[in-house]
Amino acid sequence: MLYFQVVILAAAMMLVYYCEFTDTFSPAQQGFICKDPTLTKPDPGPEQDSRIQPVILYSVVGGLPVVLISGVEVVIFLLHYNSNKLYDQEKIVIMGDCCYVNPMVRRTFRFLGVYVFGLFATDIFVNAGQLVTGSLAPYFLSVCQPNYTALSCQDTAHFVNQSDACTGVPDDIMRARKAFPCKEAALSLYTAVYLAMYVMSCVGSTGGRLTGPFLSFSLVSLALLTGINRVAEYRNHWSDVIAGQAIGGASAAFLVVFVVQYFRKRPVIPQSPSDTGTANTDEASLQMNHTMVTSNKYIVTQSPGSFSEVT
Repeated sequence: MLYFQVVILAAAMMLVYYCEFTDTFSPAQQGFICKDPTLTKPDPGPEQDSRIQPVILYSVVGGLPVVLISGVEVVIFLLHYNSNKLYDQEKIVIMGDCCYVNPMVRRTFRFLGVYVFGLFATDIFVNAGQLVTGSLAPYFLSVCQPNYTALSCQDTAHFVNQSDACTGVPDDIMRARKAFPCKEAALSLYTAVYLAMYVMSCVGSTGGRLTGPFLSFSLVSLALLTGINRVAEYRNHWSDVIAGQAIGGASAAFLVVFVVQYFRKRPVIPQSPSDTGTANTDEASLQMNHTMVTSNKYIVTQSPGSFSEVT
């Protein structure tokens, strides 16, 4: 229970910090070169006009992990329900004399809690990077609408650094100053890598030779297409997208490797009948997983009705 409270508190604090941080500070004011061809792309319009609208992206980023992780945990629980190997000695967790927590629920919330923590951390880091760098989007000059005559840019192209050089709509100019790193690329690849590593660890090739790899490849491909779409719509440069994907992928990999540790304590989905040719290999793998799981047992303390975990 303490773990859940810490995760919820951390998520709430990061949300408050994110709201105050983005509302209080403005992006850095970077200058530009007159008629720079890399900044003169047509204005793609607000984010709601994108092929991948923010409501769709955030719905997938927020809802897909809940559905996928909960679904896999329920399937594993049902397949092992009548088996003595179901979480070994982790059938129940009793907190004092009042609470009963099923291990499936506890582990589901643990994985989702780590995911939410990483999602907020990635989002805050990307927003901070956008404010610090103030990198200009490919359509910046289209919304900036500088007066080239007043800036003496009619004949020669020189660097302009005046804060009042733009005459366009302030909100559009502010939006065009938040290009690096790309938030959509970071969040989408973070979600894809986290779920892909979860699927490969819990399902792998035991639920079918191509089930795990197919799901993982599909998730990562969709995330990469999200970044490509940002470039195709002239909303970000390639460097913005690559930096965002690097941040998101690295954050997910770090959390999986060092926090959830490849989900090693999970029981895997049983082998399908079509994989009989690899029975010996899978049996050895199951024995290794069984040995690793049994290392984490719950023992009864001197206080009746309470259990404590040995780590």
